[in-house]
Amino acid sequence: MSGCNSPITYQMNTPIQLRYNSDHIFKRFLWGVDWLLGRTRGGRNFPVFPDDSFVVSYPRSGNTWVRFLLANLISEEPITFATIEACIPDVYKNTRKQLARVARPRILKSHEYFDPRYNRVVYIVRDPRDVVVSYYHYQIKLKQLVKHYPLDRYVSRFVASDVDLFGSWGNNVASWLATRQNGSDFLLLRYEDFLTNPIQELARLASCLGVEYTGERLRRAVERSTAGRMRELEVHEADQWVTTRGSRRDEPFVRTATSGQWRLRLSKHSVAEIESAWGGIMLLLGYELTLNGAVRIPESILEHRKAALQP
Repeated sequence: MSGCNSPITYQMNTPIQLRYNSDHIFKRFLWGVDWLLGRTRGGRNFPVFPDDSFVVSYPRSGNTWVRFLLANLISEEPITFATIEACIPDVYKNTRKQLARVARPRILKSHEYFDPRYNRVVYIVRDPRDVVVSYYHYQIKLKQLVKHYPLDRYVSRFVASDVDLFGSWGNNVASWLATRQNGSDFLLLRYEDFLTNPIQELARLASCLGVEYTGERLRRAVERSTAGRMRELEVHEADQWVTTRGSRRDEPFVRTATSGQWRLRLSKHSVAEIESAWGGIMLLLGYELTLNGAVRIPESILEHRKAALQP
């Protein structure tokens, strides 16, 4: 029985433990120095200004393509992977000091779940069944997964929010819809609608962010941001872009740029796993389910969703 008068037992650290503790303390010290000097990545911990605008999505939902479209609308010169970060920076790939140097008002790319500091947000959503296929190949490209890692196992981890720090697809999407969907400074866009009508969707995006445009500038931006051109740029600039530098060359960053690939790649079990987890949100966003006895959304809510997605 332990108490105030119980003898205290001291455990001596082994040389290995002492070395680990010293290395850990030293690394934290270096991180503290980097943070004070603004050399740590932005992430969720960088100063946000009231006039900032954010292009937000769960990873692999078309954010980079939309950034290219928007940047090519803003810029007179064609945007490349070597210049995209200077125009619309990724908050995870740039340091706090670099983000602070960006001219205001800034347009920033983020994958964060709801952050109350984000005043104006364009949120891009994509069918999670396609997202998981794209994310699987992306993490292989970044060497975060071994090649030929079982896709079914990856899907289970994806649903369980075990592939990144952004929450699950459902939690990330729902965090923004629940808090901002009816706000005047929030615009919900679907990746699939960009594929169908990129000029129309880019015009909606630009209007929300206060970016001036003409029909000619919209067409030019779309032409400069095709999947074919972005693939060519990737071949020549993979080592210049912070996101792909040092990644595998046998896995492209710009893949099919289509919708519905999940039908060819996912097993019935994996599809059922995703739809069982997020069927309600998927239906709300207009994604059809394959499960028998699928979740049903009241017609009034579906009408509200249609209205929210109208140009």
